[in-house]
Amino acid sequence: MNEKRRVRVRAPELVGRGWLNTGGADLGLGELRGRFVVLDFWTSGCINCLHVLDEMRPLEAAYADALVVVGVHSPKFAHEAEPDALAAAVARNGITHPVLDDPALTTWQAYTARAWPTLVLIDPEGYVIAQYAGEGHVHALDALLARLVPEYEARGTLTRGRSPYVAPEAEPGDLRFPAAVIRLPSGSLLVADAGSGSLVELEADAATVRRRYEGFREPNGLVLLPEELRDLLGYDVVVADTAGHRLMGLSLAEGALQVLAGDGRQWMQGDGTHSLSSPWDVACWRDRVWIAMAGIHQLWTYDPVAREVEVVAGTTNEGLVDGPLAEAWFAQPSRLVPDGDTLWLADPEASALRRIVERDGKTVVETVVGRGLFDFGFVDGPADEALLQHPLGLAVLPDGSVALADTYNGAIRRYDPATGEVSTLATDLAEPSGLLLDGTDVLVVESAAHRLTRVPLGASARAAGTSHTTGRPTTEVRGGEVELAIAFTPPPGQHLDERYGPATRLVVTATPPALLREGEGRDTGLVRRLVLDPAVGDGVLHIAAMAASCDDGDGVGAACHVHQQDWGVPVRLTDDGATRIDLPLGGTT
Repeated sequence: MNEKRRVRVRAPELVGRGWLNTGGADLGLGELRGRFVVLDFWTSGCINCLHVLDEMRPLEAAYADALVVVGVHSPKFAHEAEPDALAAAVARNGITHPVLDDPALTTWQAYTARAWPTLVLIDPEGYVIAQYAGEGHVHALDALLARLVPEYEARGTLTRGRSPYVAPEAEPGDLRFPAAVIRLPSGSLLVADAGSGSLVELEADAATVRRRYEGFREPNGLVLLPEELRDLLGYDVVVADTAGHRLMGLSLAEGALQVLAGDGRQWMQGDGTHSLSSPWDVACWRDRVWIAMAGIHQLWTYDPVAREVEVVAGTTNEGLVDGPLAEAWFAQPSRLVPDGDTLWLADPEASALRRIVERDGKTVVETVVGRGLFDFGFVDGPADEALLQHPLGLAVLPDGSVALADTYNGAIRRYDPATGEVSTLATDLAEPSGLLLDGTDVLVVESAAHRLTRVPLGASARAAGTSHTTGRPTTEVRGGEVELAIAFTPPPGQHLDERYGPATRLVVTATPPALLREGEGRDTGLVRRLVLDPAVGDGVLHIAAMAASCDDGDGVGAACHVHQQDWGVPVRLTDDGATRIDLPLGGTT
């Protein structure tokens, strides 16, 4: 054992409102003693958290009798803290391990989590032995478990057994967490049914099933190609197959599928455009298929004739930064709707409505509604005062206004570019995620209710008038000099990959920008001196760290891995605050 493990930290108890996937039983660390435990701190709207759920499945299977994965749902948004919303998220994502409901972030704080997702490894004796922030760390957990399982078994403290997971009852119905809908030339409707992994063709009544197309993994976006392209290419619909990390082409007549882009692997830092990362939506604009690449906060395009994929907007940093396409920051872009020279964009993690337009001969990104990653709510009025909560759907209405599926508020909102005002059309919907203009109605995909419903264009409702800030604890720091330190240790059998230059990278910015007198920008070290301006007051530090590690030996077949995470750290400047901020990227404790 290494020297650091001589000082061992007892794992805090698991405390929350209740449990899911346990058949109604409460779990404590005592019931899990004797096995390794991975705590997966997640929140349901976070795409990186959903990536980790998929990454963890092979590890759960490989160590099924020695390891218990426990999801700890510590919500970012107010809606995510609602019990029914969590139950829907657990079902939607096919989670097959126990989940602790942690709405007050009690267990989150006990384990000093700072980011969604965070993984914590606990040994069979009840001690914390490793912590990782972000995605891409399952190989590190695998390497640790491969070494530690035999060690603890030899010590006699590993007791193999079955998982305490109890499967919930499946709900009947034709749709399962639908996400989007389009109108087909025949007049029927095609629904991206994410929960069933299929496309469902409905009659014009929006209820009767005509046909089902299988072969997808959580499809979330659809676009019908222009007629001339359908005839030329031999397929009709482009599908954003989100969990499959692919664009698929569907021939409606034959039901045939073809892969248009993506090799089925999730894109990781350093990859080219052969891999995609959770494409959430697609739209035809400017002779290309535009892709909302939610997994890496970018917009890509696909040329269906040349079959070429290109990155066109976003830096992969998560945030709300406007400007030229290549410099803009997005926050999980999830819906695209063209309107002439404008491409409208729903950016849910920033609770924002944004658009891409031409200004002074340049194509730029502009934010219409939204303040950033941590402010959200349900407020109507002027666009710069209005608030949304994780919107996932858009539609352009006949008068040129834009309807929004304000998903976590359960509402349909309307933005009028002519007046700059936001209003509310309807409320009390179950996670609306897709919209389609249908005559004098807006057809609404109610994802959590597994159905399509109609809202008249003339409908009107009242916003709740609530505003929120993400309820993560604020870090108290001293004004002036503060040291930022990102902790990273390569997994067992790996080393930092410095063959082609520095193996680490750190990017730091702030909101408001004036908070940082010094220390802003990009550099290679994981430790940095920051100077915070006490006259500015409270704010948020935006921190993005990356480290690359490779298998020891660097021989033929040696695998390399990228570890990366973005943090938004709310800070409060006080006279007696800390002078150091420590963030774990990954490693043993």
